[in-house]
Amino acid sequence: MPTTTEAPRLYPALRYKDAAKMIDWLCEAFGFSVRARYGEGDVVHHAELVFGSSMIMLGTVRDDDYGKMVGEPGSGSGKSIYIAVDNADAAYAKARKAGATIIQELTDRDYGSREFICRDPEGNVWSFGTYWPKAGEKA
Repeated sequence: MPTTTEAPRLYPALRYKDAAKMIDWLCEAFGFSVRARYGEGDVVHHAELVFGSSMIMLGTVRDDDYGKMVGEPGSGSGKSIYIAVDNADAAYAKARKAGATIIQELTDRDYGSREFICRDPEGNVWSFGTYWPKAGEKA
């Protein structure tokens, strides 16, 4: 069983039509920072954005084998990422200011989380909340 002091083992991977633009947007709206970025011109082959000890990977939508498996961003794709934050109200204000489409306003859940749900400019769904399920701790 992995320990809680090791590096994360899960890295969500997303594709964007305009990954170069979305990298800047994700940093501004959600507080990510760029760890790595590879590509040619406007095409991002692979990028890594960090948020605390967590990371997502992303790249430009391409008609390659992986692209055929994951498809394009947008509604109905069944993909969503949850980000645990200390202050949901501050995350909400930052996301709204950057132009995120709020699809569920800030709400207090019966399990103790304060959270909201939004879409980025290319349609991926992001949930932010104060519920923080930490590996190694019992639910």
